[in-house]
Amino acid sequence: MFFDSATPLQLQEFTVPYPRTGEAVIRVDLCTLCGSDLHTITGRRQEATPTIPGHEVVGTVVCVGNPAPVAIGGAALKPGDRVSWSVCVCCQNCDRCRNGLTQKCRSVTKYGHELAEGHAGLSGGLAEYLLLRAGSAVLEVDPRLPDEVVCPANCATATVAAGIRLAGEIAGRRVAISGAGMLGLTAAAMAVHFKAASVQILERDPKRLQQAAQFCPQVLATDSGQWPTEADVILECSGSHDAIKQAFAALAVGGTLVLAGSVIPTPPVALDPEQIVRRCLTIRGIHNYTAADLLAAHSFLMAEHRRFDFARLVRRTFPLQDINEAIRWAIAEQPLRIGIRPGRTT
Repeated sequence: MFFDSATPLQLQEFTVPYPRTGEAVIRVDLCTLCGSDLHTITGRRQEATPTIPGHEVVGTVVCVGNPAPVAIGGAALKPGDRVSWSVCVCCQNCDRCRNGLTQKCRSVTKYGHELAEGHAGLSGGLAEYLLLRAGSAVLEVDPRLPDEVVCPANCATATVAAGIRLAGEIAGRRVAISGAGMLGLTAAAMAVHFKAASVQILERDPKRLQQAAQFCPQVLATDSGQWPTEADVILECSGSHDAIKQAFAALAVGGTLVLAGSVIPTPPVALDPEQIVRRCLTIRGIHNYTAADLLAAHSFLMAEHRRFDFARLVRRTFPLQDINEAIRWAIAEQPLRIGIRPGRTT
């Protein structure tokens, strides 16, 4: 599926490349679309075009280069392996990579965001095949995990895993989460998994609040006007200017605020530096994640995908040839995720 600013969605044929050193050709089994994909397709977010959108992908290795890519666990990939991979491809050598910010590599490339041209043109999930680039953090996916559970792992789940890592200890602490989208619901489930003393999720959309209560009945799902008086950890997943101000005020002494949802420009938020100092507050930002976070996301899903029904958050699945219908439906219905399968539908 080929995206161009003049003709938003059209099918285009590509020659499947032969993989070079450290590369692999992947048959796309499922691609789910997150909010940033829809923002790109509808013009709210600008990307270089032409491009093939889609970065939440699970697929099967078709062929590998010589030498083959190596998965996070150290095994060389081989045809037939079921895999997912990090959105970001990094060099591992620049100062940012050496300091643990691989997702901010100075020469980073990102699946679903690059120009659809040349040897690596097949770099998005809205396609039958994708070229896995050398240097990608690749995850061998456990066969017990459904495709619908695995796909968001290399976006929402891994990003939340990174946010939890920055938040520090969760067990026994009071956790509040702003936003009941995919990030927020995942954060709620992960906070329960790590034995938070209490978990509250705040959302202004009544339908999403109801979905949060059904998905994660262990948490308190409340209207976004009902902030707690004190929270030890707040994960801000909505990107709302007002929510950030309320979150700052709701932090307990020694609390940590992790900002994960602010990925588009918003008005600046005024913060009182004296309060940060006197209340010993920590404010962290996270965008994307590291290979270790992707592995942590997979481990979490293995442990909890039966308790929390992530598969049902993918509301509908469409065949690739019906992508325009899929996009129209997603815009109208605003599900957390839709799935795209080449040639298949459910």
